[in-house]
Amino acid sequence: MKSKFCFALSAIAALTLSASVQAQSQGSWLVRGGIMQLAPQVTSGDLSAPSLPGAKTAVSNSTQLAGGVTYMWSNNLAIDLPLALPFKHDLYGAGSIAGVGKIGDNKVIPATVMLQYRFGEANAMFRPYLGIGATYAKFDSEHSTAALTALTGGTPANPTTISIQSKMAATFQVGGSYRIDERWFVDGGITRTPLKTRNTLSSGQTLDITLNPIGISLGVGMRF
Repeated sequence: MKSKFCFALSAIAALTLSASVQAQSQGSWLVRGGIMQLAPQVTSGDLSAPSLPGAKTAVSNSTQLAGGVTYMWSNNLAIDLPLALPFKHDLYGAGSIAGVGKIGDNKVIPATVMLQYRFGEANAMFRPYLGIGATYAKFDSEHSTAALTALTGGTPANPTTISIQSKMAATFQVGGSYRIDERWFVDGGITRTPLKTRNTLSSGQTLDITLNPIGISLGVGMRF
């Protein structure tokens, strides 16, 4: 009887240890949901002639529902696919046209895939990680305002429109995952994407802009 009791305790301990080890081990799927803020670090060129000298643009931050799916390729290497609803950014006059206010807006869908290295053991309570990957920034739904039309020689009957070039860029990531229990966790990360693009107006003018967005995300996830 005693031997059976000891065997049962050993089996329970082994199962507990196995579940703990699988917290973020090879073959695990991690799904998370939360929010993300995308904050462009803008360096704007000048709007090409004919225009007011020194006419530039600024871009607002945007916060959206976000999450992602992670596959643990090994106990330390992971493939991560961040997901989010489209981010909407407002465009404002800057430089010599800083007083004109909003000149347009657009939506961006950043399609990103990351390769992460997660430090520590698979069952560690806290696992910091570093990531590197690629982002395709798809710009869509660009709109312009009457202020931009007036600045660029358009008319209400023939308003100036804007198109933003979609681009591919590298993305760098630092983050961490905190284990609540064997299935639930909290995840937070910061990304930076060195991204340059070009705005083209229907008037024929162009404006080159460096966006270099920083993404700050926080979410709650579940292991499968």
